[in-house]
Amino acid sequence: MGYGKIINFFFELGMLKKTPRSGFQFLGSGRESVADHSFRVAMIGFALARMDSNVDPFKVVCMCLVHDLPEARTGDRNYVNKRYVAVDETGAIADLTDSLPFGEEIMELLKEYRGAGTVEAGLVHDADQLDLILELKEQNDLGNSYAAKWIHFARQRLITSIAKEIAEEILTTDSTDWWFKGHDAWWAKKHEE
Repeated sequence: MGYGKIINFFFELGMLKKTPRSGFQFLGSGRESVADHSFRVAMIGFALARMDSNVDPFKVVCMCLVHDLPEARTGDRNYVNKRYVAVDETGAIADLTDSLPFGEEIMELLKEYRGAGTVEAGLVHDADQLDLILELKEQNDLGNSYAAKWIHFARQRLITSIAKEIAEEILTTDSTDWWFKGHDAWWAKKHEE
């Protein structure tokens, strides 16, 4: 058995590392690729799933990993683009998965995510929005006042109560706290040779 089709899929995944998230051009600061975004969404999804004992964390993480997979072929469309540009995402994902032995599984995960009718899909949706809120909070902390306006709308799109609670706490947490707050000894310590 040859692995050519799977290897081609792996190469295609590399397009997500080269595909910029297009909303930042409107925000005026920040940048990331779709792959950058998908990684943190997967980690947030894992955390949300671990906080809810009624869901399968593996399914949530897999859904997070594929939630923007069609963008390897369609590119990322921001909210302005979506008003005017129609994209055949269904066709893109059908062509992308057609020759993969696990293609049907990817299609089912995306269908469930797009349908938003399950707890898992809701958590993935919220993981996607929480990643945006985190990025916007960081941009706001760095001085971009427009980011706060965007956070307002991203919070409105949250579904689950746990994500809404986390979003509220994100807003009161400085984005540098994880490495700066409470680590005075790191910065005051003399360099020792």
